[in-house]
Amino acid sequence: MKQVLLIEDNPDDVLFIQRAFRALEGQHTLQVAHDGEQALRALSGDPMPDLVLLDLKLPRLSGLEVLGWLRAQPTLALLPVVVLTASNEPQDVREAYRMGANSYLAKPVRPSSLRDMVAALGLYWLQFNITPPGR
Repeated sequence: MKQVLLIEDNPDDVLFIQRAFRALEGQHTLQVAHDGEQALRALSGDPMPDLVLLDLKLPRLSGLEVLGWLRAQPTLALLPVVVLTASNEPQDVREAYRMGANSYLAKPVRPSSLRDMVAALGLYWLQFNITPPGR
């Protein structure tokens, strides 16, 4: 069963993303961390996620701080991280990729568009994408 860690502080976005994941086919679970500190605890525990969906604008620790910490951990260095955030600022995009994000998606405003984005994301990352063994 695939494990997904959603790191998101906006309760409405969490709800929409949870609904979209429930509609996906396949075996997966979605765990939610509501701030950067919760994210670090979740990433330090068991089971390890197979995919991280990371908002950039988080309380306590920013998404970029979480990403930097994650990439500095040898056991997490190859973990796929998709930035899923409201920001489409070029400097945020550039910095996220520089720090090791595997993908960067700007959240659409309409819930139906967010649902469609999450469906495509889930299909690619949870069904088609192959990750390194033993990461």
